[in-house]
Amino acid sequence: MGYGAVPGLRERKKLATRQELARAALRLAMERGLDNVLVEDIAAAADVSPRTFNNYFANKYEAICSLGVERAALIGDALRQRPAEEPLWEALANAVVGHYEQGPLRDGPAIASLRMVMCSPQLRGEQHRTLGAMREALASAIAERTAMSGAGAAGSVPSREGTAPAAYEGLGAEVLAAAVLAAAHVAVRRWAAADPPVDLGQLIGTALAELAGTLRGA
Repeated sequence: MGYGAVPGLRERKKLATRQELARAALRLAMERGLDNVLVEDIAAAADVSPRTFNNYFANKYEAICSLGVERAALIGDALRQRPAEEPLWEALANAVVGHYEQGPLRDGPAIASLRMVMCSPQLRGEQHRTLGAMREALASAIAERTAMSGAGAAGSVPSREGTAPAAYEGLGAEVLAAAVLAAAHVAVRRWAAADPPVDLGQLIGTALAELAGTLRGA
């Protein structure tokens, strides 16, 4: 379903169920510890059957990490809504930092629990797999914005002999999305390990500024 299309009632219900299961999985993991949460617990917290859970996710790790894809989609929506005259990089950085600054969590017991879940070794493999879906979601929004402005996401890519032109379609948007998500990931990891605590929004803003400076220098 393309951006701007209005989902039907069935699609909205399925999305709501998926989001509720994912949030229940994270909430229970924060409360009990990741190892102490069963699929049956998550299903009960979302008021559905374990079979329904299995229709959406293969395991609790996938459910928790799916929230990253939702986050990328929300950042993409924020990017689409930035002022049309705003340069792409500024719009993207503002969309990313703004999303994290508006988060409901603050330092305290909840943050400590969230950090423990995020740093769990069991989640690392699933986080890596989830990154691809996050990159696609953000790249789609970048491509739409650059198409509206008539500018490429990372400049035009010259054709190469023997290479199909389709291989280059959306390349700049996907590369840029990957770079931004990597910078945000580094910042989140630093934030999770910081003692004393630091502001996540500011840390991500600094990471993106470092990325921009590196690109300009290159």
